[in-house]
Amino acid sequence: MGLLKLNQLMSMKRRRRRNRRRQIQTRNGSIASCAKSKGRHDDEHSLDGQIKGYSISDLPEVETLYIVLNKLSTITFQLSDVSNSVYFVHSGDSVQFYCFPYRNNVTVFAFTIPLLIFLPHMCMQDILCRIHSLMPIQDAARAACVSQTFLHSWRCRPNLDFSRETLGLTKETQRDITSIVDHILQNHSGVGVKAVKFLDDSWLWNSIKNQDFRHLDVENQDFSHLDLDRWLRNTIKPGIEELNISLHGENTVYNFPCSLLSDEIGESLRNLKLVGCYFDPTIGLGSLRNLRRIQLGSVSITDSKLECLLSNSFSLEQLVLRVCSGIICLKIPCLQRLSYLEVNACTGLEVLESKAPNLSSVIIQEAPHVQLSLLESPRITKYYRSCPGAAFYARTELPSSMPNLETLSLVSNTETVNTPVMPSKFLHLKWLSISLSGRGQTYDLFSLSSFFDASPFLETFKLNASLHVKRGSIFEDRSDLRKMPEKHSYKLKCVRITNFSSAKSLIELTCHILESAMSLERLTLDTTHGAPRCSVMKTVRCWPMKKDALMEAHRALSAIQTYVKSKVPSTVELNVFEPCSQCHAVAL
Repeated sequence: MGLLKLNQLMSMKRRRRRNRRRQIQTRNGSIASCAKSKGRHDDEHSLDGQIKGYSISDLPEVETLYIVLNKLSTITFQLSDVSNSVYFVHSGDSVQFYCFPYRNNVTVFAFTIPLLIFLPHMCMQDILCRIHSLMPIQDAARAACVSQTFLHSWRCRPNLDFSRETLGLTKETQRDITSIVDHILQNHSGVGVKAVKFLDDSWLWNSIKNQDFRHLDVENQDFSHLDLDRWLRNTIKPGIEELNISLHGENTVYNFPCSLLSDEIGESLRNLKLVGCYFDPTIGLGSLRNLRRIQLGSVSITDSKLECLLSNSFSLEQLVLRVCSGIICLKIPCLQRLSYLEVNACTGLEVLESKAPNLSSVIIQEAPHVQLSLLESPRITKYYRSCPGAAFYARTELPSSMPNLETLSLVSNTETVNTPVMPSKFLHLKWLSISLSGRGQTYDLFSLSSFFDASPFLETFKLNASLHVKRGSIFEDRSDLRKMPEKHSYKLKCVRITNFSSAKSLIELTCHILESAMSLERLTLDTTHGAPRCSVMKTVRCWPMKKDALMEAHRALSAIQTYVKSKVPSTVELNVFEPCSQCHAVAL
């Protein structure tokens, strides 16, 4: 009986929809042809040709959202109301939007957003809010102007993203950035905001001016600090989860008002990103018990203030510090959930201590004099370190301080001491990447074989050998190749060497790998800098190479043919990359 009533109700709704459609079509007889013409035009000029084979006139016209879900989870739907219409056409991994009023048949705008995954239990209003929240803020505001359906969603829009790109500013309108943001916020209720982003990228406009492109008549205006204070007070409300203030302008450092993050607001915050700010978390800062990620870039903050911030972030999972030169001693308390730490270009950092027991990934870059104390973080499995002498440091200190390493990346522009042979082992290391650069060094690349002996479970080895050693080419030193005592690596499967040259120590290292790696499957020797080629990137030309580098690449090819190729077992796939014959032609 219930099923019969349901069928009757559905039949009645279908009749109402058909009648409604006839009324709309009678009143707006020319809409279908206009939409069809516009659909063809955008098919031909849509981004990456994503919209193909769809005509707006083929879509059903209903009062609410119409969705067709098939096994491929593709969707085609259209929304229309009495006064205006918003059309959605889906193809591939994107959705094309067409918005135009019924009365004048003029398309207002069209844009594309990524394909959304809609759950079957989502109601129509939830789907609309989801679509509207993912639109760029400028398009979201314009959609609210032409469609009553999106107006309510706009007033409660959860994501507020303000930058020159999202606001669609041009050289004529960028001077009005303050009035534009004010107008947008005045039409927003301030309710339901989950994410707020203010990006001042005037540094990009300044860089254009500095390149003497004066004919562009580029002007820029940083966010006024007084305006920014006012905007933040209007947008940062209880329930906010993500806050991103990235200021790259020429104004003085912005003093972020920590009082905005009171207990009620701070408890809901999950992600905090500050760039170009002065940050004093000792003044007015509430509890940040749910904060998951902290990212500070070019932030003026002292050791004690950062320690205060961390001590209030009990659920912190990721900590990123970039260009924070005021930090000298970084002490990380016992944060149980902290698993990721990145310190980049904090040149004043001297000491880094961590008591986080579950820290697993550590990145330290451009902090050459930092002393690490990570013994209370024994679960580190991924480590990236960029500093002078990185290879020597890693081989001598890491086996004891990070015994559970599985992934190790090293970058060094100065290696003055060869990598020593030591009894210590990396018992869990599976992936090793080493990048060495510099000129006029006496470093012996063959000494890197010490890592193979210390890593019995190593599976992947990558080497970027862009340093120029004093010891000459193998064609200049005809003495016998050196060999290490016979030790086998039974797990090493993949080896890639970029900037492969004819340096004798590099040839010796390659031959040692071929002779000792019993499970080797693939050896790749790239005589270029490793950048993507024109054939892969579909660009006009490959990344340029200097003439001396091209000459060395051809010597490396001869060395491979003479000394390496004969040692490659039949079970190993040898891949040799040489300079592009079209982009890097050179007269030898």
